[in-house]
Amino acid sequence: MHYALLIHEPEAESYPEGEASPSWHAILDAHGQYGMQMGQAGVFVGGAGLKSATTATTVRVTPSGRTVHDGPFAETREQLGGLYMIDVPDLDAAIDWAKRLPIARNGSIEIRPMLPPPPQG
Repeated sequence: MHYALLIHEPEAESYPEGEASPSWHAILDAHGQYGMQMGQAGVFVGGAGLKSATTATTVRVTPSGRTVHDGPFAETREQLGGLYMIDVPDLDAAIDWAKRLPIARNGSIEIRPMLPPPPQG
């Protein structure tokens, strides 16, 4: 079963000095080690970190048309910071991997089952 581990974190609190800070590099190193563990266990399917929510562009489709806005879709304390896609037997195994995920001190991990890919025609 494929699951997405969605990393939600409060950007300003997690990386107050930005991408050049020692804390930023420490978390990248921790994610590198985590990714290697997933690869060695044979569960890693894919994933990526995301740039700051301030770089986001949102497209909204409404009955009156489409609009494009700078910034994330929702104004929330936590933003989507990245994701891992894993292939594990069940939700319990996905939870186990989520518990090991190195996130900033106030983050959370949302676990979502993934839909199967569409048939190739």
